[in-house]
Amino acid sequence: MMKIAVLAWGSLVWDPRELHAAAPFAPNGPLLPIEFCRVSGDGRLTLVIDEAFGIVCKTYSAPSAIQSLDEAVENLRGRERMSSAGEVGFVESSSGKQSDVAMRRHPEAIATIAAWSTANGFDAAIWTALESNFGEHGKGGEPFSVTAATRYLERLAGQDAAKFDRALDYIRKVPPEVDTPVRDEVTKRWPA
Repeated sequence: MMKIAVLAWGSLVWDPRELHAAAPFAPNGPLLPIEFCRVSGDGRLTLVIDEAFGIVCKTYSAPSAIQSLDEAVENLRGRERMSSAGEVGFVESSSGKQSDVAMRRHPEAIATIAAWSTANGFDAAIWTALESNFGEHGKGGEPFSVTAATRYLERLAGQDAAKFDRALDYIRKVPPEVDTPVRDEVTKRWPA
């Protein structure tokens, strides 16, 4: 039986859906570099750990109601609608085992998460380990920057008002502890 922490900084906090958590998310997770530099399938700018562009922010955690690491990873994969469990980051304190994908995408964050997990009495921690796709064709289409993210949202506003509204709604719902340069710019440009 393992004690597993689920880490969150975006929609998991307010919309866990089928995620099996033993308690609500609380703003007690590790400090991680986060930014709105991924474009989701529905056009929203979403948050990912990004060691190049992310700003260190307080994250949230909740204890998983599942006590098997493999099952907890699969539960998070399902909630996040990811095609592969390999997109879920994990660290396991006792064995030192960690996600290869997360290690490639954000190695410094893994060390922070591992230390936080041990210090808080967890046997393991899991999180969504997606990477920025902003520069890809059909997404942002240019190297990520706050200006490029704003330009992307302006284009979205001109092309699809419903997608733009969903994008703003997501940014506005993100917990206040996740205060990034993109969020600041969006708040100035499109006040609620």
